[in-house]
Amino acid sequence: MDTDPPLELRVFNLNCWAIRYLSKLRQERIGLIGDTLSQEGFDLALLQEVWSERDYCELKQKLAACYPYSHYFKSGVIGSGLCVFSRYPILDTFLYQYSLNGYPYMLQHGDWFCGKAVGLLIIKICGIIFHVYVTHLHAEYCRDKDAYLPHRVVQAWELAQFIQHTSKGADVVLLGGDLNMHPGDVGIRLLRGWTGLRDSFADTERFEGCEDGCTLVPANCFINKEELQPFPLGIRIDYILYKGLSRFVVKCDSLMTTTGTAPGKSIPYSDHEAVIATLCVKPREEAKASSSSAVEPELVDVVNEARTEVRVGLHAAERQRYSNGRMAILALLLLLLQAAMGLSSLVGWDSPQPFPKFSFSLLSLLATVVLLLSMVLYVFHTIEVKMLQGTEEQMRLALQALQDKLSSM
Repeated sequence: MDTDPPLELRVFNLNCWAIRYLSKLRQERIGLIGDTLSQEGFDLALLQEVWSERDYCELKQKLAACYPYSHYFKSGVIGSGLCVFSRYPILDTFLYQYSLNGYPYMLQHGDWFCGKAVGLLIIKICGIIFHVYVTHLHAEYCRDKDAYLPHRVVQAWELAQFIQHTSKGADVVLLGGDLNMHPGDVGIRLLRGWTGLRDSFADTERFEGCEDGCTLVPANCFINKEELQPFPLGIRIDYILYKGLSRFVVKCDSLMTTTGTAPGKSIPYSDHEAVIATLCVKPREEAKASSSSAVEPELVDVVNEARTEVRVGLHAAERQRYSNGRMAILALLLLLLQAAMGLSSLVGWDSPQPFPKFSFSLLSLLATVVLLLSMVLYVFHTIEVKMLQGTEEQMRLALQALQDKLSSM
């Protein structure tokens, strides 16, 4: 193996923004993405927000000659939107759906219905085992008042744990997707610190594309310019992360992003820019092999910061649960009062002016609806509380283990 040339892997990652009936020029853009993938001949194409299985089937049919292997990950009500096209055989797949993913009553956001998840594919290329992960985390709709930050931190923690526990038999780990986090956000620092994944943008030898590697840029015609006012250059939320395990090292030879409209076209591929990385995989020199058991003190601070965000979310979830429980009790009391009034009329205790039947029925219906809705939301927020409590406990144990390792060094 030492005499073999390094393996070069070209990876394409894109959030396709393909929501049926809602995304602009969806069919034209899906066709354009398919044309580009077939012409460029990447080794792997990691796609997100392919919400329609029909779009996936069209891509699969168009790309069958160049990418004979593909997989579509299904979850949630409308699907995870995750799919992968590969030039190499896919040996195995697995999907993990995140335990927290927004709120079902936030219909205008819709993340809960998507069943956000991480998909794993195991691929063997030239004798090297690749564990390829593709994911899409909960969106950030308001950076100043981000109600979903605790959920996204939980997702980042679960993603890190999932990679850590499922990649033990891999030679190379590769993660691509829309993480919906800026490079300095606590979730990204937690993910990278816990897994040891390297950022292709930070490590690349050659970069070409949008300034600072941004993947949401004001120049894109599908972008709401007002949302990017605090970030005139744009933001970077789409990533290709990697690391080598066992006998192999990985480096990013080159990285590029698209910069608005597709070549020769008047429209871009998506509201996101694509990220394209050329990775070089070669055998590790035994003399330079580093120990994987080293613990960086900064990781303790990152896990502490993430745990704080989870606690904030936990307190908010407990307040929501209490409010819904109180509303359910009030609605139940109102129904009991109405039942007592109805019974009194049956036994002949009517007042000289009877209670209007229509108003009585309407009030009963309203109280019943409020009771049922409050009970459903109480159960939902109880589940949210349990998940946040569980994650906070996991982080507490992880912190204790990290501190024990640091004290023994």
